[in-house]
Amino acid sequence: MLRPLDHYDLAIIGSGSGNSIADEAFADRSIAMIERNPVFGGTCINVGCIPTKMLVLPADFASSVAEARRVNVDLSLDAVDFPAMRDRIFGRIDQISEGGKEWRSSADNLTLFSAEASFVGERRLRAGEHEFTADQIVLATGSSAVLPAVPGIDLPKVHTSDTIMRIDELPQTLLIIGGGYIATEFAHIFGSFGVKVTQLARSGLLRGQDQTIIDRYTEIAAERRTLRFGQTLDGIETSEDDQLLVLTSDADGEQYTYLTDMVLIAIGRSPNSADLNPEAGGVRVSASGYIEVDEFQRTSADGVWALGDVCNPNQLKHVANREARVVRHNLLHPDDLQPVGDLPVPSAIFGEPQIATVGLTEQQAIAAGVDFVTAIQEYGSVAYGWALEDTDHLMKLLADPASGQLLGAHILGPQAASLIQPLVQAMTFGLGAQEMARGQYWIHPALPELVENALLALPLTGQSR
Repeated sequence: MLRPLDHYDLAIIGSGSGNSIADEAFADRSIAMIERNPVFGGTCINVGCIPTKMLVLPADFASSVAEARRVNVDLSLDAVDFPAMRDRIFGRIDQISEGGKEWRSSADNLTLFSAEASFVGERRLRAGEHEFTADQIVLATGSSAVLPAVPGIDLPKVHTSDTIMRIDELPQTLLIIGGGYIATEFAHIFGSFGVKVTQLARSGLLRGQDQTIIDRYTEIAAERRTLRFGQTLDGIETSEDDQLLVLTSDADGEQYTYLTDMVLIAIGRSPNSADLNPEAGGVRVSASGYIEVDEFQRTSADGVWALGDVCNPNQLKHVANREARVVRHNLLHPDDLQPVGDLPVPSAIFGEPQIATVGLTEQQAIAAGVDFVTAIQEYGSVAYGWALEDTDHLMKLLADPASGQLLGAHILGPQAASLIQPLVQAMTFGLGAQEMARGQYWIHPALPELVENALLALPLTGQSR
Protein backbone atom coordinates (compact mmCIF):
# COMPACT_ATOMS: atom_id res chain seq x y z
CA MET A 1 0.00 0.00 0.00
CA LEU A 2 1.29 3.44 -0.97
CA ARG A 3 2.15 5.81 1.86
CA PRO A 4 0.01 8.98 1.66
CA LEU A 5 1.88 12.08 0.56
CA ASP A 6 2.79 14.69 3.11
CA HIS A 7 0.79 17.87 2.64
CA TYR A 8 1.45 21.49 3.60
CA ASP A 9 -0.65 24.61 3.52
CA LEU A 10 2.28 26.56 2.07
CA ALA A 11 5.59 25.69 0.44
CA ILE A 12 8.29 28.31 -0.05
CA ILE A 13 11.23 27.50 -2.30
CA GLY A 14 14.17 29.76 -1.53
CA SER A 15 15.34 31.39 1.70
CA GLY A 16 16.07 34.92 0.44
CA SER A 17 13.20 37.40 0.18
CA GLY A 18 10.79 34.48 0.27
CA ASN A 19 11.92 33.82 3.82
CA SER A 20 10.21 37.04 4.98
CA ILE A 21 6.75 35.77 4.05
CA ALA A 22 6.24 33.20 6.78
CA ASP A 23 5.81 35.41 9.84
CA GLU A 24 3.48 35.19 12.85
CA ALA A 25 0.43 35.67 10.61
CA PHE A 26 1.07 32.16 9.25
CA ALA A 27 1.41 30.54 12.69
CA ASP A 28 -1.69 28.43 12.11
CA ARG A 29 -0.46 27.05 8.77
CA SER A 30 1.86 24.15 8.04
CA ILE A 31 4.82 25.35 5.99
CA ALA A 32 7.56 23.64 4.01
CA MET A 33 10.64 25.72 3.21
CA ILE A 34 13.17 24.36 0.74
CA GLU A 35 16.70 25.71 0.27
CA ARG A 36 19.26 23.91 -1.85
CA ASN A 37 22.28 26.06 -1.00
CA PRO A 38 24.39 25.25 2.06
CA VAL A 39 24.13 28.88 3.17
CA PHE A 40 20.75 30.23 4.22
CA GLY A 41 19.29 33.62 3.35
CA GLY A 42 19.67 34.07 -0.38
CA THR A 43 21.95 36.05 -2.68
CA CYS A 44 21.85 39.47 -1.02
CA ILE A 45 23.13 38.53 2.41
CA ASN A 46 25.57 35.82 1.33
CA VAL A 47 27.13 36.73 -2.01
CA GLY A 48 25.49 39.95 -3.19
CA CYS A 49 24.45 43.35 -1.90
CA ILE A 50 25.70 43.18 1.66
CA PRO A 51 29.18 41.61 1.45
CA THR A 52 30.02 43.58 -1.69
CA LYS A 53 29.12 46.88 -0.01
CA MET A 54 31.13 45.85 3.05
CA LEU A 55 34.07 45.59 0.63
CA VAL A 56 33.17 48.78 -1.22
CA LEU A 57 33.53 50.89 1.92
CA PRO A 58 37.20 49.97 2.55
CA ALA A 59 37.77 50.31 -1.20
CA ASP A 60 36.39 53.85 -0.97
CA PHE A 61 38.80 54.57 1.87
CA ALA A 62 41.70 53.16 -0.15
CA SER A 63 40.83 55.17 -3.26
CA SER A 64 40.51 58.37 -1.21
CA VAL A 65 44.31 58.59 -1.19
CA ALA A 66 44.27 59.81 -4.78
CA GLU A 67 41.18 61.97 -4.26
CA ALA A 68 42.74 63.75 -1.28
CA ARG A 69 45.45 65.22 -3.49
CA ARG A 70 42.77 67.33 -5.19
CA VAL A 71 42.40 69.28 -1.96
CA ASN A 72 46.08 69.46 -0.94
CA VAL A 73 46.08 66.56 1.51
CA ASP A 74 48.82 63.96 1.22
CA LEU A 75 47.59 60.55 2.35
CA SER A 76 49.25 57.17 1.98
CA LEU A 77 47.90 53.64 1.84
CA ASP A 78 50.17 51.49 3.97
CA ALA A 79 48.47 48.11 3.65
CA VAL A 80 45.28 46.26 2.83
CA ASP A 81 44.71 43.29 5.11
CA PHE A 82 42.30 41.41 2.88
CA PRO A 83 42.16 38.17 4.92
CA ALA A 84 41.19 40.16 8.03
CA MET A 85 38.64 42.11 6.00
CA ARG A 86 37.18 38.90 4.59
CA ASP A 87 37.01 37.28 8.03
CA ARG A 88 35.37 40.35 9.57
CA ILE A 89 32.72 40.49 6.84
CA PHE A 90 31.88 36.82 6.61
CA GLY A 91 32.32 36.21 10.30
CA ARG A 92 29.26 38.38 10.69
CA ILE A 93 27.37 37.27 7.60
CA ASP A 94 27.86 33.53 8.12
CA GLN A 95 26.63 33.87 11.69
CA ILE A 96 23.46 35.63 10.50
CA SER A 97 22.92 32.99 7.82
CA GLU A 98 23.38 30.10 10.23
CA GLY A 99 21.21 31.79 12.84
CA GLY A 100 18.41 32.23 10.32
CA LYS A 101 18.60 28.57 9.40
CA GLU A 102 18.52 27.45 13.02
CA TRP A 103 15.58 29.76 13.75
CA ARG A 104 13.55 28.34 10.88
CA SER A 105 14.50 24.77 11.79
CA SER A 106 13.15 25.24 15.30
CA ALA A 107 9.72 26.55 14.24
CA ASP A 108 6.86 24.26 15.28
CA ASN A 109 4.85 24.76 12.08
CA LEU A 110 7.72 24.79 9.56
CA THR A 111 9.71 21.95 8.04
CA LEU A 112 13.02 22.97 6.47
CA PHE A 113 14.34 20.86 3.59
CA SER A 114 17.99 21.28 2.60
CA ALA A 115 17.62 19.93 -0.91
CA GLU A 116 16.90 20.71 -4.54
CA ALA A 117 13.20 21.33 -5.14
CA SER A 118 11.34 20.51 -8.32
CA PHE A 119 7.80 20.03 -9.53
CA VAL A 120 6.55 16.51 -10.16
CA GLY A 121 2.97 17.55 -10.78
CA GLU A 122 0.36 20.19 -10.08
CA ARG A 123 1.26 21.73 -6.70
CA ARG A 124 3.31 18.64 -6.05
CA LEU A 125 7.00 18.91 -5.20
CA ARG A 126 10.03 16.76 -4.65
CA ALA A 127 12.78 17.92 -2.30
CA GLY A 128 15.60 15.40 -2.23
CA GLU A 129 13.99 12.09 -1.28
CA HIS A 130 10.82 13.73 0.01
CA GLU A 131 7.68 14.24 -2.04
CA PHE A 132 4.72 16.33 -0.91
CA THR A 133 1.86 18.55 -2.01
CA ALA A 134 0.92 22.09 -0.97
CA ASP A 135 -2.11 24.31 -1.31
CA GLN A 136 0.05 27.32 -2.12
CA ILE A 137 3.61 27.42 -3.46
CA VAL A 138 5.95 30.40 -3.60
CA LEU A 139 8.88 30.27 -6.01
CA ALA A 140 11.69 32.52 -4.74
CA THR A 141 14.76 30.71 -6.01
CA GLY A 142 16.73 33.77 -7.12
CA SER A 143 19.48 33.74 -9.72
CA SER A 144 22.94 32.31 -10.32
CA ALA A 145 26.12 33.63 -11.87
CA VAL A 146 26.35 32.91 -15.59
CA LEU A 147 29.38 30.89 -16.68
CA PRO A 148 30.28 30.63 -20.39
CA ALA A 149 30.81 27.13 -21.74
CA VAL A 150 34.51 27.45 -22.57
CA PRO A 151 37.52 25.27 -21.73
CA GLY A 152 39.13 26.05 -18.37
CA ILE A 153 36.12 27.75 -16.83
CA ASP A 154 36.36 25.38 -13.86
CA LEU A 155 40.02 26.10 -13.03
CA PRO A 156 40.63 26.93 -9.34
CA LYS A 157 41.63 30.56 -9.92
CA VAL A 158 38.59 31.33 -12.06
CA HIS A 159 35.94 32.93 -9.89
CA THR A 160 32.46 34.38 -9.96
CA SER A 161 31.09 37.00 -7.59
CA ASP A 162 29.94 34.08 -5.41
CA THR A 163 33.49 32.96 -4.64
CA ILE A 164 35.97 35.80 -5.20
CA MET A 165 35.11 37.58 -1.95
CA ARG A 166 36.41 34.60 0.05
CA ILE A 167 39.85 34.26 -1.54
CA ASP A 168 42.83 33.88 0.81
CA GLU A 169 44.93 36.74 -0.54
CA LEU A 170 44.80 39.49 -3.11
CA PRO A 171 46.24 38.66 -6.52
CA GLN A 172 48.72 41.00 -8.16
CA THR A 173 46.70 40.97 -11.37
CA LEU A 174 43.02 40.31 -12.05
CA LEU A 175 41.23 39.92 -15.37
CA ILE A 176 37.52 40.73 -15.18
CA ILE A 177 35.24 39.42 -17.92
CA GLY A 178 32.14 41.59 -18.15
CA GLY A 179 31.02 45.20 -18.30
CA GLY A 180 27.94 45.32 -16.09
CA TYR A 181 27.30 46.40 -12.52
CA ILE A 182 28.96 43.36 -10.90
CA ALA A 183 32.12 43.82 -12.96
CA THR A 184 32.08 47.55 -12.22
CA GLU A 185 31.90 47.14 -8.46
CA PHE A 186 34.62 44.49 -8.29
CA ALA A 187 36.88 46.51 -10.58
CA HIS A 188 36.60 49.33 -8.04
CA ILE A 189 37.15 47.03 -5.06
CA PHE A 190 40.23 45.22 -6.32
CA GLY A 191 41.68 48.18 -8.19
CA SER A 192 41.49 50.30 -5.03
CA PHE A 193 43.27 47.56 -3.08
CA GLY A 194 46.24 47.80 -5.41
CA VAL A 195 45.44 44.95 -7.78
CA LYS A 196 46.26 45.62 -11.45
CA VAL A 197 42.89 45.16 -13.14
CA THR A 198 42.17 44.48 -16.79
CA GLN A 199 38.52 44.49 -17.84
CA LEU A 200 37.25 42.77 -20.98
CA ALA A 201 33.74 43.52 -22.24
CA ARG A 202 32.15 42.35 -25.44
CA SER A 203 29.99 45.44 -25.92
CA GLY A 204 31.47 48.17 -23.73
CA LEU A 205 30.67 49.17 -20.17
CA LEU A 206 27.32 49.52 -18.40
CA ARG A 207 25.01 48.65 -21.25
CA GLY A 208 21.51 49.84 -20.34
CA GLN A 209 22.64 53.03 -18.63
CA ASP A 210 22.02 56.43 -20.22
CA GLN A 211 24.59 57.05 -22.95
CA THR A 212 25.82 60.26 -21.30
CA ILE A 213 26.61 58.26 -18.16
CA ILE A 214 28.25 55.46 -20.15
CA ASP A 215 30.51 57.85 -22.04
CA ARG A 216 31.64 59.80 -18.97
CA TYR A 217 32.13 56.66 -16.85
CA THR A 218 34.17 54.95 -19.57
CA GLU A 219 36.49 57.96 -19.76
CA ILE A 220 37.06 57.80 -16.00
CA ALA A 221 37.50 54.01 -15.94
CA ALA A 222 40.06 54.12 -18.75
CA GLU A 223 42.31 56.27 -16.55
CA ARG A 224 42.26 53.68 -13.76
CA ARG A 225 42.50 50.29 -15.43
CA THR A 226 43.05 48.59 -18.76
CA LEU A 227 39.87 48.28 -20.82
CA ARG A 228 39.44 45.99 -23.81
CA PHE A 229 36.19 45.92 -25.77
CA GLY A 230 34.77 43.83 -28.59
CA GLN A 231 36.31 40.56 -27.41
CA THR A 232 34.80 37.18 -26.57
CA LEU A 233 36.24 34.67 -24.12
CA ASP A 234 37.40 31.50 -25.90
CA GLY A 235 39.13 29.62 -23.13
CA ILE A 236 41.39 29.67 -20.09
CA GLU A 237 44.55 27.66 -19.54
CA THR A 238 47.14 27.30 -16.78
CA SER A 239 50.55 28.70 -17.68
CA GLU A 240 53.90 27.16 -16.76
CA ASP A 241 54.33 29.52 -13.80
CA ASP A 242 50.86 28.73 -12.42
CA GLN A 243 49.24 31.83 -13.81
CA LEU A 244 46.18 31.83 -16.03
CA LEU A 245 46.35 32.26 -19.79
CA VAL A 246 43.13 33.83 -21.04
CA LEU A 247 42.30 33.39 -24.72
CA THR A 248 39.92 35.77 -26.49
CA SER A 249 38.96 36.74 -30.02
CA ASP A 250 37.20 39.65 -31.70
CA ALA A 251 34.48 39.77 -34.36
CA ASP A 252 37.10 39.52 -37.12
CA GLY A 253 38.56 36.34 -35.70
CA GLU A 254 41.73 37.97 -34.41
CA GLN A 255 42.96 36.22 -31.27
CA TYR A 256 44.36 37.74 -28.07
CA THR A 257 46.17 36.34 -25.05
CA TYR A 258 46.24 37.71 -21.50
CA LEU A 259 48.37 36.47 -18.60
CA THR A 260 46.87 37.00 -15.16
CA ASP A 261 46.89 35.67 -11.61
CA MET A 262 43.11 35.39 -11.31
CA VAL A 263 39.96 35.69 -13.42
CA LEU A 264 36.56 36.99 -12.40
CA ILE A 265 33.65 36.00 -14.62
CA ALA A 266 31.02 38.73 -14.21
CA ILE A 267 28.80 38.53 -17.29
CA GLY A 268 25.49 38.51 -15.45
CA ARG A 269 23.12 36.30 -13.49
CA SER A 270 20.39 34.03 -14.82
CA PRO A 271 17.12 33.08 -13.10
CA ASN A 272 17.04 29.76 -11.22
CA SER A 273 13.99 28.36 -12.97
CA ALA A 274 15.12 25.37 -15.03
CA ASP A 275 15.95 23.10 -12.08
CA LEU A 276 12.42 23.62 -10.75
CA ASN A 277 11.07 21.56 -13.67
CA PRO A 278 8.36 24.25 -14.01
CA GLU A 279 6.57 22.55 -16.92
CA ALA A 280 5.57 19.66 -14.65
CA GLY A 281 3.85 22.14 -12.36
CA GLY A 282 2.15 24.05 -15.17
CA VAL A 283 4.36 27.10 -14.63
CA ARG A 284 5.14 29.11 -17.78
CA VAL A 285 8.66 30.43 -18.29
CA SER A 286 9.78 33.08 -20.79
CA ALA A 287 12.36 32.42 -23.49
CA SER A 288 14.97 34.11 -21.30
CA GLY A 289 14.21 31.81 -18.37
CA TYR A 290 12.10 34.09 -16.17
CA ILE A 291 8.95 32.69 -14.60
CA GLU A 292 5.98 34.61 -15.96
CA VAL A 293 3.79 36.37 -13.38
CA ASP A 294 0.84 38.74 -13.46
CA GLU A 295 0.45 41.99 -11.50
CA PHE A 296 -0.36 40.02 -8.35
CA GLN A 297 2.75 37.78 -8.68
CA ARG A 298 0.64 34.79 -9.69
CA THR A 299 2.15 32.32 -12.14
CA SER A 300 0.22 30.44 -14.81
CA ALA A 301 -0.38 27.59 -12.32
CA ASP A 302 -3.21 27.96 -9.85
CA GLY A 303 -1.91 28.47 -6.33
CA VAL A 304 1.69 29.07 -7.43
CA TRP A 305 3.35 32.46 -6.93
CA ALA A 306 6.81 33.80 -7.77
CA LEU A 307 8.94 36.72 -6.67
CA GLY A 308 12.42 38.17 -7.01
CA ASP A 309 15.17 37.38 -9.48
CA VAL A 310 13.53 34.19 -10.73
CA CYS A 311 10.72 36.23 -12.29
CA ASN A 312 11.97 39.84 -12.48
CA PRO A 313 14.83 40.87 -14.80
CA ASN A 314 15.56 43.88 -12.57
CA GLN A 315 17.28 41.47 -10.16
CA LEU A 316 17.19 43.98 -7.31
CA LYS A 317 16.73 43.19 -3.62
CA HIS A 318 14.38 46.10 -2.99
CA VAL A 319 12.19 44.84 -5.85
CA ALA A 320 12.20 41.29 -4.47
CA ASN A 321 11.30 42.59 -1.01
CA ARG A 322 8.32 44.54 -2.35
CA GLU A 323 7.14 41.51 -4.31
CA ALA A 324 7.47 39.38 -1.15
CA ARG A 325 5.26 41.81 0.75
CA VAL A 326 2.68 41.65 -2.04
CA VAL A 327 2.74 37.83 -2.12
CA ARG A 328 2.41 37.72 1.67
CA HIS A 329 -0.64 39.99 1.55
CA ASN A 330 -2.23 38.01 -1.26
CA LEU A 331 -1.72 34.69 0.49
CA LEU A 332 -3.42 36.08 3.58
CA HIS A 333 -6.16 37.97 1.71
CA PRO A 334 -7.17 35.94 -1.37
CA ASP A 335 -10.34 38.03 -1.79
CA ASP A 336 -8.47 41.33 -1.70
CA LEU A 337 -5.46 40.87 -3.98
CA GLN A 338 -2.88 43.64 -4.05
CA PRO A 339 -0.89 44.38 -7.23
CA VAL A 340 2.80 45.19 -7.21
CA GLY A 341 2.10 48.37 -9.16
CA ASP A 342 4.09 50.12 -11.84
CA LEU A 343 6.38 52.20 -9.64
CA PRO A 344 9.65 53.75 -10.84
CA VAL A 345 12.46 51.33 -9.96
CA PRO A 346 15.75 52.94 -8.91
CA SER A 347 19.10 51.20 -8.85
CA ALA A 348 22.66 52.03 -7.91
CA ILE A 349 26.12 50.81 -8.80
CA PHE A 350 28.68 51.20 -6.03
CA GLY A 351 31.75 51.63 -8.16
CA GLU A 352 34.10 54.58 -8.34
CA PRO A 353 32.36 56.81 -9.12
CA GLN A 354 28.91 55.74 -7.92
CA ILE A 355 26.07 55.57 -10.42
CA ALA A 356 22.36 55.82 -9.64
CA THR A 357 19.45 55.74 -12.05
CA VAL A 358 15.66 55.72 -12.22
CA GLY A 359 13.22 55.91 -15.11
CA LEU A 360 13.92 56.32 -18.81
CA THR A 361 17.31 56.79 -20.42
CA GLU A 362 17.53 59.15 -23.36
CA GLN A 363 17.92 56.17 -25.69
CA GLN A 364 14.73 54.60 -24.33
CA ALA A 365 12.80 57.85 -24.59
CA ILE A 366 13.80 58.26 -28.24
CA ALA A 367 12.95 54.63 -29.05
CA ALA A 368 9.53 55.01 -27.40
CA GLY A 369 8.77 58.26 -29.22
CA VAL A 370 8.36 60.12 -25.93
CA ASP A 371 8.52 63.94 -26.00
CA PHE A 372 11.21 65.02 -23.54
CA VAL A 373 13.74 67.66 -22.60
CA THR A 374 17.01 67.14 -20.74
CA ALA A 375 19.27 68.98 -18.36
CA ILE A 376 22.85 68.06 -17.46
CA GLN A 377 24.30 69.53 -14.27
CA GLU A 378 27.96 69.14 -13.43
CA TYR A 379 28.92 68.54 -9.80
CA GLY A 380 31.46 71.34 -10.09
CA SER A 381 28.67 73.85 -10.73
CA VAL A 382 27.47 73.86 -7.09
CA ALA A 383 29.27 75.03 -3.98
CA TYR A 384 29.91 71.59 -2.51
CA GLY A 385 31.27 70.54 -5.90
CA TRP A 386 33.79 73.36 -5.51
CA ALA A 387 34.81 71.84 -2.17
CA LEU A 388 35.27 68.52 -3.94
CA GLU A 389 37.30 70.22 -6.70
CA ASP A 390 35.11 68.11 -8.94
CA THR A 391 35.65 68.06 -12.70
CA ASP A 392 34.34 64.60 -13.60
CA HIS A 393 30.83 64.02 -12.34
CA LEU A 394 27.30 64.94 -13.41
CA MET A 395 23.55 64.55 -13.08
CA LYS A 396 21.18 64.20 -16.04
CA LEU A 397 17.41 64.64 -15.90
CA LEU A 398 14.71 63.92 -18.48
CA ALA A 399 11.29 65.51 -18.18
CA ASP A 400 8.06 66.04 -20.07
CA PRO A 401 8.40 69.59 -21.45
CA ALA A 402 4.72 70.48 -20.97
CA SER A 403 3.84 68.95 -17.60
CA GLY A 404 7.26 69.12 -15.98
CA GLN A 405 6.93 65.52 -14.77
CA LEU A 406 10.25 63.76 -14.47
CA LEU A 407 10.79 60.85 -16.85
CA GLY A 408 14.27 59.79 -15.79
CA ALA A 409 17.20 60.70 -13.59
CA HIS A 410 20.81 59.55 -13.88
CA ILE A 411 23.68 60.47 -11.57
CA LEU A 412 27.39 59.75 -11.84
CA GLY A 413 29.41 60.83 -8.85
CA PRO A 414 29.77 60.98 -5.06
CA GLN A 415 26.68 60.10 -3.02
CA ALA A 416 24.74 59.22 -6.19
CA ALA A 417 22.79 56.43 -4.46
CA SER A 418 21.52 58.92 -1.88
CA LEU A 419 21.02 61.90 -4.20
CA ILE A 420 18.69 59.89 -6.44
CA GLN A 421 16.08 59.28 -3.72
CA PRO A 422 14.24 62.67 -3.81
CA LEU A 423 13.96 62.25 -7.56
CA VAL A 424 12.50 58.77 -7.08
CA GLN A 425 9.97 60.29 -4.70
CA ALA A 426 9.07 63.01 -7.20
CA MET A 427 8.49 60.45 -9.96
CA THR A 428 6.55 58.12 -7.68
CA PHE A 429 4.20 60.74 -6.27
CA GLY A 430 3.86 62.96 -9.35
CA LEU A 431 5.74 66.01 -8.09
CA GLY A 432 6.67 68.27 -11.02
CA ALA A 433 10.19 69.57 -11.57
CA GLN A 434 9.41 73.24 -10.89
CA GLU A 435 7.26 72.44 -7.86
CA MET A 436 10.00 70.24 -6.45
CA ALA A 437 12.73 72.84 -7.08
CA ARG A 438 10.89 75.92 -5.76
CA GLY A 439 8.49 74.37 -3.26
CA GLN A 440 11.07 73.60 -0.57
CA TYR A 441 14.34 74.80 0.94
CA TRP A 442 17.57 73.19 -0.21
CA ILE A 443 20.39 73.20 2.32
CA HIS A 444 23.27 75.42 1.25
CA PRO A 445 26.02 74.57 0.62
CA ALA A 446 25.19 70.87 0.41
CA LEU A 447 25.38 68.45 -2.48
CA PRO A 448 21.58 68.19 -2.96
CA GLU A 449 21.78 71.66 -4.52
CA LEU A 450 22.90 69.67 -7.56
CA VAL A 451 19.36 68.26 -7.73
CA GLU A 452 17.81 71.70 -7.32
CA ASN A 453 19.90 73.28 -10.07
CA ALA A 454 19.33 70.38 -12.46
CA LEU A 455 15.57 70.71 -11.98
CA LEU A 456 15.73 74.45 -12.66
CA ALA A 457 17.87 73.87 -15.76
CA LEU A 458 15.18 71.79 -17.49
CA PRO A 459 13.88 73.82 -20.48
CA LEU A 460 10.20 73.36 -19.70
CA THR A 461 7.52 75.10 -21.78
CA GLY A 462 4.82 77.31 -20.29
CA GLN A 463 6.05 77.07 -16.67
CA SER A 464 7.31 80.03 -14.65
CA ARG A 465 10.53 79.81 -12.72
